[in-house]
Amino acid sequence: MMNETETVESRILAWRKRADETLASWLPEEKTLPEKLHQAMRYSVFNGGKRIRPILTYAAGHAVGVSDARLDAAGCAVELIHAYSLVHDDLPAMDDDDLRRGKPTCHKAFDEATAILTGDALQSLAFHVLARGTDTHIPAEQRLEMLDILAVASGSRGMAGGQAIDLAAVGKQLNIAELENMHVHKTGALIRASVKLGALCQPELKPKQLKKLDHYAKCIGLAFQIQDDILDVEGDTKNLGKTPGADEARNKPTYPALLGLDNARQMAQALYTDALSSLENFGEPADPLRWIADYIINRNH
Repeated sequence: MMNETETVESRILAWRKRADETLASWLPEEKTLPEKLHQAMRYSVFNGGKRIRPILTYAAGHAVGVSDARLDAAGCAVELIHAYSLVHDDLPAMDDDDLRRGKPTCHKAFDEATAILTGDALQSLAFHVLARGTDTHIPAEQRLEMLDILAVASGSRGMAGGQAIDLAAVGKQLNIAELENMHVHKTGALIRASVKLGALCQPELKPKQLKKLDHYAKCIGLAFQIQDDILDVEGDTKNLGKTPGADEARNKPTYPALLGLDNARQMAQALYTDALSSLENFGEPADPLRWIADYIINRNH
């Protein structure tokens, strides 16, 4: 529970700070050999990320009564996976982006080979953190399930598979079901994993609670992608930290292109409403999850 003077926003800022501190403690120091690789890893993780995924892990755990300390490893692991995916997505063989959050992408700041190795190293570090850093008071079966969830969410049946579908879809006309399937994998899988990992840090978690939280995560994951697509049409480089219009330039399928801007906004709003309905029985401890859902569909970057 939050104390009387604490707001949802201040709690989320505290979680962001906590996530940064945990990431800093697990990432090798820049002077540790091989120096260039470790510099690139820290550069890619500490480049202005909003830490939405670890915050979701903390918020989901908070909703079911888990202490922050028990959630640190899970939140760190999902952010390391996210950071690795961005490094690889930006490569010339993928999306070929020069900017990420207003700064040169990893392969521009270093080189392509270092960027590939950086992504590889961040991915393996994520599983090391989750395996070694998860509270041993959590039953072994749940800790094993957490590793499995992160592995599936990261691989061919999750984020990597979604990226493969995305690359294959360039220049093609997808229907709404195909577009949703792509983003359920590419963006939604790791967001759902973030929430489920936080919930599974509760040793006494009820299956119904996990099901409701997972549905919340599925809804906001899709809403997040729709808002990303909208911002690619309406945003500017200053707010986005990257060049807008990139999806249209690459002839990539998006929700605004398929549905129009107004219908895309309506779809995001419907998903937001559905997400909130999943939290009806969680009470005040789920307020941070409600705030995150609101932020996702109203953000401008």
